[in-house]
Amino acid sequence: MTLHIETPALLFSATSLILLAYTNRFLTIAQIVRGLKKNYDEVQTKSILLEIKNLNLRLTLIRYMQLFGVLCLFLSVFAMLAMFLEWQVIGLYFFGSSLFCLLISLGISFWEISISVNALRVHLSDIVEQETDKT
Repeated sequence: MTLHIETPALLFSATSLILLAYTNRFLTIAQIVRGLKKNYDEVQTKSILLEIKNLNLRLTLIRYMQLFGVLCLFLSVFAMLAMFLEWQVIGLYFFGSSLFCLLISLGISFWEISISVNALRVHLSDIVEQETDKT
């Protein structure tokens, strides 16, 4: 099987956009954590503490998503270098490894999104319960 030098380059645009999305998620969650910490310092409730712990897990997952995304990009560059030097087999291994890292990154992203959706459902159920209690 031959791989052309342009093939690993295809991952650059996709990986760059994914890393940008991961960074935006990180910044948003960091802002939420700062606000919750301020609230927790004023009113120490168990629900705020649980939410901060949930967000801490999500921040850890985002860090690993970013790590594997950057590793994907890094290995793609090595694959291109190997192909430039006409080391086809080594280039294939680097490219395969970069694809594997991208899959790991996307899998962790799915996990983080699932946690986020579950947390939002808890908030929504609280609102529904409050409205039900009013009627």
